[in-house]
Amino acid sequence: MPSQTDTSFSPARFPRPRFRRAASATIAGAAVALLATGCVEGEGSGGTAEGELDTLTLDFATYNPLSLVIMEHGWLEEELSEAGTEVEWIQSHGSNDANEKLRAEAIDVGSTAGSAALLARANGAPQQIILIENQPEWAALVTSPDSGITDVGDLEGVSVAATLGTDPYFFLVQSLHEAGLEVGDVEVQNLQHADGRSALANGDVDAWAGLDPIMAGAEADGETLFYRNVDFNTYSVINATESFIEDHPDVAQTVVDVYEQAREWAQENPEETAEILAEHSNIDLEVAETVIRERSNFDVDPVPGAAQREVLQEVGPIFLDTGDVSSQDSIDEALETLFHPEFAENRQATDAEGSEDEATIVEDDEDDQ
Repeated sequence: MPSQTDTSFSPARFPRPRFRRAASATIAGAAVALLATGCVEGEGSGGTAEGELDTLTLDFATYNPLSLVIMEHGWLEEELSEAGTEVEWIQSHGSNDANEKLRAEAIDVGSTAGSAALLARANGAPQQIILIENQPEWAALVTSPDSGITDVGDLEGVSVAATLGTDPYFFLVQSLHEAGLEVGDVEVQNLQHADGRSALANGDVDAWAGLDPIMAGAEADGETLFYRNVDFNTYSVINATESFIEDHPDVAQTVVDVYEQAREWAQENPEETAEILAEHSNIDLEVAETVIRERSNFDVDPVPGAAQREVLQEVGPIFLDTGDVSSQDSIDEALETLFHPEFAENRQATDAEGSEDEATIVEDDEDDQ
C-alpha cells in the first residue's frame, strides 16, 4: 500500500481543530450498549430535559471527502456550540459499516452509497437520505496487470473481492449482468474495501471491485482499472435515522447547512480538499488529486429525488437476484419513503470560521487503509 508522503499540507491554511481521540470502540460494542441501555451515548435520543441534543454523533469516511473537510475545519462544532451540543465523529469503513451503525443508532448521521441506503431501507432500517454529498465515479473493477483479465467476461470462474452491501459490489453485479454473467459465475470473496485491495496485491484474488480513494492508490501502484462505468455508481448520500430527523430537525438542518458550506468550499479549493483527503486517507497527494479532480462531482443538486430514484430503480431488482431483499414490494416501498428532501431544499450555507474546541473522534478497531 502506498506510504504517507509529503503532501505539502500546511496547517496554517486551515483553522484546524484539536482532535481528542476517545477509547477504541467497535460497532458491536455500540450495539451491545444499545441493547443494554436502550440508547447509545451521543445517539439522537440523548437530549436534555428541554429536548435539546447533548451530543450529535455522525460519521466521517474517506469515501466522503466533504465529511473530512467539515471535521478538519471544526465548522459543525462551531455552529452547534451555542446550543450546547457536542459533536462526536466515528469513522465508517464502507457503506455496510455505516448502515450497521445507523441501524444500531450508534450514529445519527451516516455516509453511504445510494444503493446501500436503498438496501437498508428495503430491509426495514429506519433511516432516510437527507442530502446528496457527491456524484462520484468511485467504483470500478480492478485487476493486476499480469492477470490476463481484460474485460468483464474474463471474470467467469475466477475469484473477485467485493464488500457486500456497498456500491462496488453492486457495480460488480451490474457489470456481470451486462456481460451476460451472474454472480454465481464468479467466486465472490466478501472483504472490506482495504482488505480487498490487499488480497489483490497479494494474489489471493484475481480481481477486486474497488472503491476510491483506496482504488486510486492501487491504480497509482500499477493495478489496472479494466472496467469503468459512471452510470453504475449510485451517488454518495448522507443518511439520518428517523428518530434523529423527528426529534432534532433543527440539528439535522444545521448538518445539511454545514455540508453546503463544505460543498462550496471544496469547489473553490480543490487542491486544499485533496490535501485533506490525502492526510486522512494516508495516500499520496497526487492520488488524492485524482479522486477530487477527476472522479468527484460536488457540483450536483444536493436535494435527493428524481435523479437518484432513476438510478436506484435499476439497482433494486439486483437485490432480488442476489437474495438481499425478499420482495419487490419491499423495494418499491423503500423507494417511496427513502428520501427526506426538506433539509436540502431549505439549505443555506453556513459561514463558520472554525472551532477551537476539541472535537471527539471515536475510533474502532478496523484499519481503513
